[in-house]
Amino acid sequence: MDFIEKAKIRLEHWKSHNDHHHEEYQIFADHLEDAGKTRSAAYVREMSDLTAKISDCLDNALKDLDE
Repeated sequence: MDFIEKAKIRLEHWKSHNDHHHEEYQIFADHLEDAGKTRSAAYVREMSDLTAKISDCLDNALKDLDE
């Protein structure tokens, strides 16, 4: 297996892992809001948004490997 194939596997793994965290952050933010901790929830939602941007970067990196 060459380096590019290994890179694809690594990026796909990171993307999957990151997507899972993104979902967890959203759920946790909901729980914080339910507990009345809206400011904490807002920070976690901001973190979730940044995590979504990371996933976009990983997607772009994967697409670029195929070009």
